Amino acid sequence: MKQKMGPAATSLALLCLCSLGVCVPMGTGSAAPAQAYEPEVKRTRGDVPDILPEPEAEPTSPVSDFENSYNYVLSRLASMDLAIHKLNVGHYTLDVKVSQLMDRLSRMDAKVGELEDSIQEVYQHSKDNRKEIGRLEGCEKGQRIGYKCYLVYNSLEDYAGASRKCIERGGRMAMPRDRKEQEALADYVKNFFHPGNWPVWLGVNDLRSEGLYLFDDGTRVTYFQWRKHFLSSQPDGGRRENCVAMSSDDGDWWDHYCDRTMNYMCEFDDRVAL
Repeated sequence: MKQKMGPAATSLALLCLCSLGVCVPMGTGSAAPAQAYEPEVKRTRGDVPDILPEPEAEPTSPVSDFENSYNYVLSRLASMDLAIHKLNVGHYTLDVKVSQLMDRLSRMDAKVGELEDSIQEVYQHSKDNRKEIGRLEGCEKGQRIGYKCYLVYNSLEDYAGASRKCIERGGRMAMPRDRKEQEALADYVKNFFHPGNWPVWLGVNDLRSEGLYLFDDGTRVTYFQWRKHFLSSQPDGGRRENCVAMSSDDGDWWDHYCDRTMNYMCEFDDRVAL
């Protein structure tokens, strides 16, 4: 017959079994029959468990999404503000450089204007010098008659070209205004071309109105020395021949086409005689 153990003996037996690695559950009543116990395998540190736990997703809320969008918008606005600032700085720098360039161009334009004035002044002095040289040459090489000097140029020009050349030399085309000047010029031209016979332009024409002969300075001609001959009397060109030349052999006047080229004679004021 089995004897029951008291509570103290039971507790002592359980402690002994647990120290040996075998634990028996205790009931409130009599001890339950012992079951087979498999000891747990202890894992060493560093062993990876067979199944890793899945990380839990962090919960999101509408408030956190709004904050992210708000912060993104703020960052973009800051970037745009920085870009606008850089553009403003570049625009200001460009404006300063343009202002400096305009100032330099203005100073350069003023200098160009001064240079043009200087060139114009030099050109005018040159023209005055050419005129004075031409006048002196006319009086030194030509013929003095009264208060004028006359010089024949052995150079072929049409009427307009001869008039322009005389003006550039400080004179005008020869304009015999009376019989005395006409006879003196006829002798000078005859001696200049002797023994040849060459026509010489005078400053006489009827270009303004047919038959109304004017000197090259616009004054009216009152003395004429037209050639008179039973075979050919002058003027005979009508509206076609409107410019007058002097024949070097006898000093008579002939009308010619104005575009014909021939020698010409200029007259100058004799300042020494004046």
